[in-house]
Amino acid sequence: MKKVLIANRGEIAVRIARACRDYGVASIAVYANSDIDALHVRLADEAYALDGERPADSYLNIDKLLTIARRAGADAVHPGYGFLSERSDFARAVLAAGLIWIGPPPETIDMLGDKVEARKLAEQVGAPLVAGTPGPVQSAAEVLTFAEQHGLPIAIKAAFGGGGRGLKVAWRMDEVAELYASAVREAEAAFGRGECFVEQFLDRPRHIEAQVLADTHGNVVVVGTRDCSLQRRNQKLVEEAPAPFITDEQRQRIHQSAHDICAKAGYVGAGTVEYLLSADGTLSFLEVNTRLQVEHPVTEETAGIDLVIEQLRIAEGLPLSLHETPTARGHSFEFRINAEDAGKGFLPTPGKISEFRAPNGPGVRLDSGVETGSTVPGTFDSMMAKLIVTGATREQAIARARRALAEFHIEGIASVLPFHRAVMNHADFTGERFAVHTRWIETDFTEQITLAPRTLPVADEAVLRTFIEIDGKRHELGLPSALLQGLAPLSSNVQATSQATAPADTEGLVSAPISGNLHAWLVEDGAQVKAGEVIAVMEAMKMETQVTAPTDGILRIREQAGGYLDAGAALAKLD
Repeated sequence: MKKVLIANRGEIAVRIARACRDYGVASIAVYANSDIDALHVRLADEAYALDGERPADSYLNIDKLLTIARRAGADAVHPGYGFLSERSDFARAVLAAGLIWIGPPPETIDMLGDKVEARKLAEQVGAPLVAGTPGPVQSAAEVLTFAEQHGLPIAIKAAFGGGGRGLKVAWRMDEVAELYASAVREAEAAFGRGECFVEQFLDRPRHIEAQVLADTHGNVVVVGTRDCSLQRRNQKLVEEAPAPFITDEQRQRIHQSAHDICAKAGYVGAGTVEYLLSADGTLSFLEVNTRLQVEHPVTEETAGIDLVIEQLRIAEGLPLSLHETPTARGHSFEFRINAEDAGKGFLPTPGKISEFRAPNGPGVRLDSGVETGSTVPGTFDSMMAKLIVTGATREQAIARARRALAEFHIEGIASVLPFHRAVMNHADFTGERFAVHTRWIETDFTEQITLAPRTLPVADEAVLRTFIEIDGKRHELGLPSALLQGLAPLSSNVQATSQATAPADTEGLVSAPISGNLHAWLVEDGAQVKAGEVIAVMEAMKMETQVTAPTDGILRIREQAGGYLDAGAALAKLD
């Protein structure tokens, strides 16, 4: 293995490029139009354009990726996480092209990526499980029937999904139909398949997971546990290793069942087996992620192992560098630094970063895909970076985390830093009684997060900057704008936006809560709606956001579904 194509973007592409350099192999980056000047593009040994803006035209386009792999002379492909990382058709296409696939075999991805089949396998090895449908459901009526039989809450889950997308939890019967439709929409958008199944949802559970490594020689090792309970919209915000406040018996059962599931599946590579743990001690298998996890650094810090290099070793046919679960050395936290405004319900805030000043010092690690001057596009995930803080004990790691978060400074766009600072001073998370669960933010967290200030971007009119690519190497051009007056803009990667101007009379105005795509209107033009009623759905950074009616009135639609709009744009008026 001499050249690895990284079929991803952002901080994970940077992470893989650095591991490739440590391992002694070259890295090849790919980039969508809006990522032309991204950090991962500049750090890789070579970089090639995907000539597209949206995921389907760029990082999800298998033909484009393999064409670049051939052009660049790659002999291996690392998918990172998200995008195509759990797509067996991509793994098969990579192998069919004569390249090394850095991940589990396609057959294993099929088996474990199908959440229904994964449940069956977990049941065969005796892993703990809650009740669920035997296969995907075909309609909202089937979901209602399951809820009537087993009670609420229930989880509607994408059968081929992961990462919290395509997962909806119903707490009331009257919301089941819309949540089922929303789960199907998200699953189709994120994974290309909309099938969903249903299972009982443990109320106020913790999210515990086991990191697993397996090689081609039949060795399977559980590297350690993580707690990932602190989530918003079923997506993790803070993770830690090892999982705290669980009994030796619970830890042993997690380790053993995770090992048995992966061994039964013939697993190869890095993978994660996830569980839910209720307040009464009920443990239930959740799913297997057949890829590297976002939160893998906390395991690296506490186990003393580089999981990405282990992936490279395994792909080359080498045995694991460890033979048993290592004893955890200290405690580690990871904070996802997302471009989201926690003061506005974690709404995505794409834009340009005017200042990115990260912390350092003892026990501090930063895995970042951005820096000062970077642009966070609205078409991809909101995560900019990950702050990893490690100490000899959980208490020391908490103290270091408070210091590091206080030092972290981001300007130009909103971030979740104020939320992280609040969490690390909240007794539910840092006290002797761990009271955090997967819906803690929605149900228990009551602190007010200050709304992030907005700064308007200042255009650089003196110099127009663009880029050209020559044999996989990007080159920046700076041209005096005076020379180009009257010419069309050179940049083709600026996404057109609908600049709807709000009228002077704002009473009854329905404004876009985020910058993103207006996915669908849920009511027709001219319909009578009630205040608080969900009337439309917007999508940004791969997450849906509901648009509600600010008052009673007759809906007069101004913007049609399918367009991209800035936050605050006038979508409709209520007469």
